[in-house]
Amino acid sequence: MGKNKLKKFAEMDTYPHVVQAEFKDVLNADHPLKGKWRQDFFKNDNPIVLELGCGKGEYTVGLGRLYPDKNFIGVDIKGSRMHRGATDALNEGLKNVGFLRTRIEVIASFFGHSEVDEIWLTFPDPQMKKVRKRLTSTVFLKRYSQFLKPHGVIHLKTDSNFLYTYTKAMLEENMITPLVDESDLYGNGYQNEILSIKTYYETKWLGQGIPIKYLKFELHGASQLTEPDVEIEPDSYRSAGRGVKYRSKKQPADQ
Repeated sequence: MGKNKLKKFAEMDTYPHVVQAEFKDVLNADHPLKGKWRQDFFKNDNPIVLELGCGKGEYTVGLGRLYPDKNFIGVDIKGSRMHRGATDALNEGLKNVGFLRTRIEVIASFFGHSEVDEIWLTFPDPQMKKVRKRLTSTVFLKRYSQFLKPHGVIHLKTDSNFLYTYTKAMLEENMITPLVDESDLYGNGYQNEILSIKTYYETKWLGQGIPIKYLKFELHGASQLTEPDVEIEPDSYRSAGRGVKYRSKKQPADQ
């Protein structure tokens, strides 16, 4: 590991708004903050919003600036990238912004029943060949349901037509109607203050003329979710392969 990364990890260990947890400690056990983020971490009763796969934390920090009456937590395993957003939040004195360094696979070990109000998925890896690793797969949606409050909202913002199409098919398969569905967020002129925040990757894709897609939906019936049976062409700028096809046996996500 490079000296610069070690320095960033050491710095974040001193940040009061950053939680770094060892995978082995939460694999089969709950973190001490589970169910207590409001009272022990933020020390208020405001809604909690997660950004999963926050990268450099631009969205988490941007949301914290816009909405001081909400609490925001950026989650990622890449601490060296997260360092930027964590440092910006510290320097700006944003008391409603925190960061959690962990794997999203164990996210349910950190948050209690109905503890989270919203989830943002900003430009996640589409995982074109690994359905169970997609952050909008039924596997992950079931995990989110363990701590997302009833009628809690999930936001997906992506450059990937593959992930956008897959997620729409998953919603349709499970009779979930999107609250917002934009295939070309800026080209269609959709106006929303929250969506005006742009991450590093979003700026990159826009510079290449790639439309940004956005889905907003409520999660319900998570225990009965099934994967869609769909064929989707891969993103040409991410993969030169042929169409990707997988078939579900129409089993619940945990089977």
